[in-house]
Order: sequence, then C-alpha cells, then structure tokens
Amino acid sequence: MTPLPRGFVFAGVPSGLRSEPGRRDLALIVSRVPAAAAGVFTLNRVCAAPVQVTRQRVPRADARGIVVCSGNANACTGKQGVEDALRMAVLVAEELGCDPEQILVCSTGIIGRPLPMPTIEAGIRTAAKQLDDTEAALIDVAHAILTTDTRPKTCHRTLQLGASQIRLTGIAKGAAMIGPNLATMLGFVLTDAVVAPDHLQNILRRAADRSFNCISVEGHMSTNDTVLLLANGRAVGAEPLVGPDLDAFAAAVEEVCVHLAREIADDAEGISHLIVIDVEGTRTEEEARRVAKTIAESALVKTAVFGADPNWGRIVSAAGYSGVDFREEDLSLWLGDMLLYDRGMPQPFDAGAASAYLRNNREIQMKLVFTLGNARCRFWTCDLGYEYIRLNAEYTT
Repeated sequence: MTPLPRGFVFAGVPSGLRSEPGRRDLALIVSRVPAAAAGVFTLNRVCAAPVQVTRQRVPRADARGIVVCSGNANACTGKQGVEDALRMAVLVAEELGCDPEQILVCSTGIIGRPLPMPTIEAGIRTAAKQLDDTEAALIDVAHAILTTDTRPKTCHRTLQLGASQIRLTGIAKGAAMIGPNLATMLGFVLTDAVVAPDHLQNILRRAADRSFNCISVEGHMSTNDTVLLLANGRAVGAEPLVGPDLDAFAAAVEEVCVHLAREIADDAEGISHLIVIDVEGTRTEEEARRVAKTIAESALVKTAVFGADPNWGRIVSAAGYSGVDFREEDLSLWLGDMLLYDRGMPQPFDAGAASAYLRNNREIQMKLVFTLGNARCRFWTCDLGYEYIRLNAEYTT
C-alpha cells in the first residue's frame, strides 16, 4: 500500500455532470487540519471562473480543501460563472464546518457552458459523505478529474528529513490544449511537511517552471490551468523545514511535478511518440526553454516524427526562429545517439537507421547543444497524427 501524506482525505464520485453513466466527475481533496497552500495558474487573459476565485486565495496558511469538477470548464461564463464557483466553495465549507475562503475551486472541460448547479450541489454532498484516507479514495479522485486522458496520473515520494518522515503525493490530469503556461491541466501536490506559505509558493513556482511549463502538445494555452500545493504539517515529528531540509523538500516537489508533467505529455491525445527535447549550452535557462518550446510546437517537427521522417532541418530551423541569438556554428544536434549536425555542418548519417529509430521507439530523444553558456532545459512534447486531428475535430460534437 502506498503511504499517503497524513491528515488528508479524498473522494471522487459520479455526480451526473458527464454523460457517461457511472463516470466519476466530481472530487474533493480535504485536509483534516488547516494547511499552507500555494498555487500557479494559466497566464491566459481569458481565464475560467474557478481560476479567478482560487488565485485570490493563495498563498494562504489555512486552506482546508479543494473541490474539482470535470466535464465543464466554467470558463467564459461571466458573472454567473464566478458566482457558481463561489457557491461550490460555500457548499464544501458547509460540509466541513469551515470558512468558504479556505476552499479552493477547480474545473476542467468544455468552455462556455454554465455549470448545472443542482447536479454540482448534489455531487458535493455525496462526495463529502465518502471522504476517506485510503489509496482507493485517492485513485477515485485521480479518475474524477480526467477529461480526454486515457489514464490517471499519480506520483509519490517519501523523505526522511531529520526526525521527520515527509510524504508527498501528486495527481494530475491533461491530454490536450497543452501549451505553457501551464497546459489544459490540473495538478495537486499534497504533503504532510511543515512549510510556510511563502516558501511553499516559491517552491511551487520554481517546480512548475521546470515541469508543467516545459510540456506542450500543440501550444494552445488553456483557460483553466491550475496547480496547487498543500502542506498540512501532520508528518510524524514534523518541524518547520529550513536550510538543507527545505532544499531537499523543494527537490522532491520538483521530482513529483516533473513526473506528472511527463505523464501528461505521454498521454497526449492521439500520441504515438513521446518526444524529449534536451537543450544545453545556452546563456540562460529561459533561452533553453524558448528553443525547446519552439521545436516542440512546430507542426513540421511533430509530423516528421509521426511519419518516421528524419528531416532534421526542421528541428534546426525551428531553433533558428526561436528568438534566441546564436550563429549556426554555435549549434549541434543529436537524434537519439546519432549526430546529425555538428557546429553548423551537416554530418553523414544512415537515414534508414534514423527512420527506424523514429518508427520503432515510442520515446524519441532530441538533443541540441549550443556553445553559448552552461544553462539547460528538458522539455516534453509528442508527435502529431491523424487521431489527434479526429479527436479535436469532434470534441464537442
């Protein structure tokens, strides 16, 4: 049995929000005691009502829970959408006996449709009666937040920091409309560590920059992206984390976020390849991320991988229009372990072997090495094929 962070309980129920009978679509994540909370959100100026509500409530020191519905984004729904998001928090607070401000709200699904509030209200009351601290209850939540994902996404870590055994658990959803910052995704990381809200916010922001902001499917920035980090201090022997212990905790949070981000890219709609792009030798991490993101969002690169076409010129040219200042002789490119382009010069390579590498491996490695500095970034994306087109052409019909 997976050891979960102490002091958290979970419920994921079918409320009837989704059309599929019995599909879980409403979730509660609750801390039995007030928890420090931090959050990062979409940068889209068109953002969903729950984003507007929740980002005003973090960071904070006394969060009690998160309520999530899937199938309806509650985005582009005007004043009524905000009132409905606030009502969701009130309903959960009534069940827990806390202040509505202590409840964080998230939604995911189709944009532009009002929430069916009688359905939501009944679902919240049902979920509140089923709260449990078991792994099965956590998995119910992981299922309830999904939309077009093919599988739930979870990650667990345990740390021994001094006398304290710290547990972390992360869950996420996301499969399309994926493009920093963040993606059409929800992510929740829970821990029983003792961490001040301001420290928690800084840790989450840095972790998100190296994980959820380093994935892209098609570069479309969503309206609902939310990642929340809650720390309730219920670990055995827990003391406030400082110094090297706080650094070790931050590294573990980043590991959890990277694992979940990779899972999102690997579950993208219609995927046949996960593409891992390593960019090294830039002046800054931001330069490396910009190069990687430009390549990741190139339809020509993505379709070449789908078709097992080792057309490496598409990769190099995408780097060239990324906005990063470099000369051709500053760049080298590897596909897997094959050097294709070395400091501005094409290299002889076996095109058949390169094509076979693309055709026969689900995970594809691209590495670009610059001579500009020591910064680096790892980025995850996927190919673009027929099934992605079909799924998104028929999303609401």
